[in-house]
Amino acid sequence: MHPLHMAIRRQAQQGAAAVEFALILPILLLVFFGMIELSLALYDKAILTNASREGARAGIVLSSPKLTDAQIRTVVLNYTNGALISLGSTTAPTVTIEQSTPASFPNPLRVTVSYTYKGLGVGTMLGALGAPIVLTSSTSMVNE
Repeated sequence: MHPLHMAIRRQAQQGAAAVEFALILPILLLVFFGMIELSLALYDKAILTNASREGARAGIVLSSPKLTDAQIRTVVLNYTNGALISLGSTTAPTVTIEQSTPASFPNPLRVTVSYTYKGLGVGTMLGALGAPIVLTSSTSMVNE
């Protein structure tokens, strides 16, 4: 084969590789950023789970007087403060406390923590479509 034909064929192959890369790059970026987004959401979910445990544990321990709902809520919010990864506007989680009055043994205490996840792009896009991602964790413990 003539050297000029080989050079033209090599240029055509390099052009095809550039086009293929341009077609695959958006898919690779979508997968990469999707993995990061999922990791951030799982991290936030773990923070919420631990915060609900901390709140429930603080509320059930044997103390006189028992912690009020507001004090339990403060324990949960202190745990989540600065720990949740929010790349948009920060909103505090919603804390719901269900316990018997008066809080006594063997009545259970349930602490539920909900948080609207913003994230990089997926959370924001779903929020714009009217279905935001809400992460929720609930812990139930029996009063001591």
